[in-house]
Amino acid sequence: MSSVAVEPLLRYHRRTEVSGLRKVANPCCSSSSLNCSRQKLFHRGKCKLPPFVIRASSSSSSSSSSTALAETFESSGDVFFRHSFPVTQTEKVEGKIFVRVDQENGKGNWHLTVGCSLPGKWILHWGVSYVNDIGSEWDQPPKHMRPSGSVPVKNYAIETPLKKPSGDDPFYEVKIDIDPKSAIAAINFVLKDEETGAWYQHKGRDFKVPLVDYLLEDGTVFGSNSFVRPFFSNILLKPETDSTREPDDVKREDQKVEGIYEEQPITKHIAIENSVTVSVRKCPETSKNILYLETDLPEVVVHWGVCRDDAKNWETPPGPHPPETVIFKEKALRTLLQPKEDGRGCSGLFTLEEGLAGFLFVLKLNDNTWLKCKGNDFYVPLSNSSILHSESGQEHFKDAAASVKALDQNQGSDTAFTNEIIKEIRNLVSGISSDNSRKVKTKEAQESILQEIEKLAAEAYSIFRSSIPTFKEEVVLEEELEQAPPKKSSGTGSGYEIVLQGFNWESHKSGRWYMELKEKAEDIASLGFTVVWLPPPTESVSPEGYMPKDLYNLNSRYGNIYELKELVGKLHELGIKVLGDAVLNHRCAQYQNQNGIWNIFGGRLNWDDRAVVADDPHFQGRGNKSSGDNFHAAPNIDHSQDFVRKDIKGWMRWLREEIGYDGWRLDFVRGFWGGYVKDYMDATSPYFAVGEYWDSLSYTYGEMDHNQDAHRQRIIDWINATSGSAGAFDVTTKGVLHAYVSLKGKIYFMQALERCEYWRLADEKGKPPGVVGWWPSRAVTFVENHDTGSTQGHWRFPGGKEMQGYAYILTHPGTPAVFFDHVYSSNYRSEIAALLAFRNRHKLHCRSIVQISKAARDVYAAIIDEKVAVKIGPGHFEPPNGPRKWSPALEGRDYKIWESS
Repeated sequence: MSSVAVEPLLRYHRRTEVSGLRKVANPCCSSSSLNCSRQKLFHRGKCKLPPFVIRASSSSSSSSSSTALAETFESSGDVFFRHSFPVTQTEKVEGKIFVRVDQENGKGNWHLTVGCSLPGKWILHWGVSYVNDIGSEWDQPPKHMRPSGSVPVKNYAIETPLKKPSGDDPFYEVKIDIDPKSAIAAINFVLKDEETGAWYQHKGRDFKVPLVDYLLEDGTVFGSNSFVRPFFSNILLKPETDSTREPDDVKREDQKVEGIYEEQPITKHIAIENSVTVSVRKCPETSKNILYLETDLPEVVVHWGVCRDDAKNWETPPGPHPPETVIFKEKALRTLLQPKEDGRGCSGLFTLEEGLAGFLFVLKLNDNTWLKCKGNDFYVPLSNSSILHSESGQEHFKDAAASVKALDQNQGSDTAFTNEIIKEIRNLVSGISSDNSRKVKTKEAQESILQEIEKLAAEAYSIFRSSIPTFKEEVVLEEELEQAPPKKSSGTGSGYEIVLQGFNWESHKSGRWYMELKEKAEDIASLGFTVVWLPPPTESVSPEGYMPKDLYNLNSRYGNIYELKELVGKLHELGIKVLGDAVLNHRCAQYQNQNGIWNIFGGRLNWDDRAVVADDPHFQGRGNKSSGDNFHAAPNIDHSQDFVRKDIKGWMRWLREEIGYDGWRLDFVRGFWGGYVKDYMDATSPYFAVGEYWDSLSYTYGEMDHNQDAHRQRIIDWINATSGSAGAFDVTTKGVLHAYVSLKGKIYFMQALERCEYWRLADEKGKPPGVVGWWPSRAVTFVENHDTGSTQGHWRFPGGKEMQGYAYILTHPGTPAVFFDHVYSSNYRSEIAALLAFRNRHKLHCRSIVQISKAARDVYAAIIDEKVAVKIGPGHFEPPNGPRKWSPALEGRDYKIWESS
């Protein structure tokens, strides 16, 4: 297998000069100095631009460099706006893991070497199996085998960091000495990336290097042990035999092992940090706005437009335009930025007419990669008034900026400062309203204006204080929610949804689950649930439904299509929305190809192997490479194929119309790009949709890290890729509430609730540590589901602590999802019912505001929307009495909830 050098991919250090690009001499040049040419533009990054290119004529060429232009902007006194926007992108890099067993210089002791070509903080998690020890496959090795830096993990394994043998070596590796005289039968291991928390195995199983089959005193092959099955096929054997002997006479004991060498390809997602800096000044000759945009990205297309008011509706401005600019669908412009002379990124100058409120843009790296600002379009104000009202929160507020600085120096809290802004705006609006020279406004109109200003101020400061690059922290005021109708979208529903997962892992066994659930429909409605998530409806190889076969065959182990429609109709009668569980990542084939591989599909969607991704060796697809992580149990569908997307959209629309589904729960969305999900959501217009993006949290030597930003950022990135058209299960919040490691049936808990580490429930900025702390409206929080709990128990919540989890998710923002078993198969029903009623009574919603009051070893406490207080943990907390009086509302084992009067 060929290896791929990936270190140059980590940062954009390598630059390629792009030919045919011209620099602008005078940013105030007139449109007469431009001409149009039909010339195809090619550049690295595969960004294909339309053929209509507005190109500067030769008279607009300049000898001044981009560096000089930047210095001009720096030294100019009339620059009225300058800000650097951080941007983050995630790049998938490819490498390999290698495993080698050999002798130094062909003699002496044997060594096992494990290496990885990808940079990172790699840990070898390993153990040994002893001869005739059938009861345990993992034990700790003897101390003399352990390399330096090794750390024992409980009593069954060792963790050893991989290091570079030399500074120029591309591999990280670790070497373990092997004693052929020992009673060790095999070495077992997995490789762990501490930076991402990902574990790497060999085809879904632990790596295993068997020793008893071929390593004995003098290195000769000896015997066989029935319970040791090597994972490595290319064991190199060298016969020591007389050339005159027949091949059949070569005895096994006469063979010697030269070594083992095996490679396995791996991929890793790496976060790449870049920035975009924008400066704006007035041209002294024409009074036009001159905007200078520069970035450390090597080549990028700016997709841009302008707006004339705070509504930020995109418009295409009149010329002149920068070189290499094209018109996109008469709605925007696309400009290829020009490389800087020093090779460190690219830049562009934009000349903009007077009277514009702002400059809007996003960055396009290639057809599938777009960079935004905190999930929104980048926005650059072009006038003092638009700067004042801008949500970008830049430090150009003049007098307001001074107030920001003073309050920061006094270490005022986020909330205190926001309240101070709102107070000043109230005074301002009151003064304006009392001005006799203005028309008298109605109370309702004044209040409407006031609410809008408050919202802008709160959001501006929230973004100003934030350093997270790819999400927007949502701020919604209580007054606004009480007076304005809730905004509905497929990523949030109404904002007040409470989901019931309407099945568990065993529900299919009765064969009539749809009818059983229909009998509970009225009870479900009475408890206050607004949405029910139903199991996968299609014919499936597995009875649970997650290995779909013929997508249009809805006769499953849960019931037939008529029973399903009857159940959905009953739930609709009671005002409950219904989610269908759509498995879009993979599909089981019905026929084999000429090589005996199951990759030919039947039924109404009778795809061939072009519908299967090309980089899954198990199913030999002829499609393109996967846009996500492969699920190795079934053929992974290639969503980049037009015919596949067309068929899936048709199927989902049919489910909406024929069955009556209101929305979707999307299975294993790690397997394909979120942009395809956006396409499916646009085609089906769901009321509510949520994706399952589940991967490992970050651990260091078996202990869960306090900072889980990298983990929740991956979920946020997926939501961003869907353009917010779907929410995602908040796996980070569940992981912080509890996380465990399970190896060979041994479970070790390291979590906030089990180990009394409630301080974990506040991140380093004092906010909730999960997705709910960054993008609450798109976070679907949960305690358990059919995978983590039920009879599977892959990630079971700590026993006896479940109600603390529900006290948290049913009082906090996000959309809470309750597991079926906890309502109908446990003693928690009455407590959950009380929490559901409490949430509905107080109108808590997906954008509710959390103020964490305490996050200590034995207690966590928070105030939500200034009307609900909650504490979980055995420690003490009482909400402070002041303008609001608090009275106890609900109480259970290690949790308590108050309401304000």
